[in-house]
Formats: sequence, structure tokens, C-alpha cells
Amino acid sequence: MIKKFLNYVFELVKVVAISLAIIIPVRYYLIQPFYVKGASMEPNFYDKEYLIIDEISYRFHEPARGDIVVFRYPLNPEEFFIKRVIGLPGEKVQVKDGSVYIFNQEHPDGVKLEESYLAADLRTYGLNEEIIALDSNEYYVLGDNRNSSKDSRSFGAVDKKFITGRVLLRGWPFNKIDVFSAPQYSY
Repeated sequence: MIKKFLNYVFELVKVVAISLAIIIPVRYYLIQPFYVKGASMEPNFYDKEYLIIDEISYRFHEPARGDIVVFRYPLNPEEFFIKRVIGLPGEKVQVKDGSVYIFNQEHPDGVKLEESYLAADLRTYGLNEEIIALDSNEYYVLGDNRNSSKDSRSFGAVDKKFITGRVLLRGWPFNKIDVFSAPQYSY
């Protein structure tokens, strides 16, 4: 009787140890859950949605324009934000006349960014029409709900070291489960 109980406890401990050996590395190095708070990414993400963040892919390639990223807020690294990558390292970004303009090697005179994931009548406003130059490790990020988003227009560019990962999928609510990839832009 005691031997059966000890075997049961031993088997239980083995299952728990093996499970933790698998779950802990996955949770801390590959994917991470993220809970949306606020309206800054509406209509694409709503308050209280549950997302899975891919933490490994940016170890092999750089974030792309249009990626939805989770990052530590530069002014308080204890807080996490979710935004869309708009400007890439080495580029210049300007918010002017309700639109976003990108200046890079392909478009030295600037090009209006066509953002199909936003409502057609949504206008993007900045504090001024200043052209922001991004360093070699900086990204310009904006919320999809531009009128209710605290983003690079207020706190500046985000250093790559603050980026935790990209949104891989929405896991909750179940009727809205979806996998995400960067949109294609036409200039």
C-alpha cells in the first residue's frame, strides 16, 4: 500500500518536472501571453483580448514595417505596450496633413504610407510636422486607433532592446482567434 502510494507520488513528481522542463523554456524564450489593456489598437485589437507573442523570431531577423509588437515602455520599462511598427532603423518619419510619410533610400523625397488596416477616414495627427530621424536601432511605432494612442508621437522612437516580440496570434475570445503577419504596403 505504501509502496503504491510512493510510486504514485514519484510518477506525479516526474510528470510535473518534465512538464515544467518543457513549459518554462517555452514561456520565457519562445512565446509569451499578453493581455490587451485599452483602446489604442482598435479596431484590430480590443480591450481584454488575449494574445500570444512570438519572442524568438526577432533573434533571427529584424522587425518589419507593419509588425504588431509588444515592447517595454521606454519611460517606464515595467509597463508593456502594443503598437504597430511604422518607421524602420535609418529611416525618417513625418506625420503631416493627417498621414504618415516615410523617407528612406527608395524614397528620399518621402512617400505617403498607405495603411489598409486602418479605417479609410482615420487621420493621423502629430504635435507638429517635424521629420523624425531614426537611429540604426530605433523603430517608430503607432497605435491603430491613432486618436486614442500613446505612441512614438508622444514618447519618441523605441530602441530595439525594448521590443519583447511580435504578435503571433489572438487566442481569446475564441470567436476571434486569428494569426497575424505584417501587411503588404504599396507606395
